[in-house]
Amino acid sequence: QVQLVESGGGLVQPGESLGLSCVVSGFFLNNVPMGWYRQVPGKERELVASIGTRNILTNYANSVKGRFTVSRDNAKNMIYLRMSNLKPDDTAMYYCNRGGWGFTPFDDWGQGTQVTVSS
Repeated sequence: QVQLVESGGGLVQPGESLGLSCVVSGFFLNNVPMGWYRQVPGKERELVASIGTRNILTNYANSVKGRFTVSRDNAKNMIYLRMSNLKPDDTAMYYCNRGGWGFTPFDDWGQGTQVTVSS
């Protein structure tokens, strides 16, 4: 059974930084491209960052390019998202899941971690 557990969210001021973590289990992470998604109430979940299996290829949504950095540690079953220069529009619930390069998310989602950017 796929399990995804996100953590690290919180309340920050505009311009500050925050790091998110996701621990995964139930599948072999080495073979799966992964992504970070975010969702705000009333809107569809969007993929904001994705990383290939070997921690080399990455893709970012235009809205976060240059500010967010995704990484992974396959040995630890971990996915990370480093967010800098945060903006109020980054406020959302953040989730990790399979994604990028045409890969669809697993049916199972974690509980997510809330990021709120406000002064």
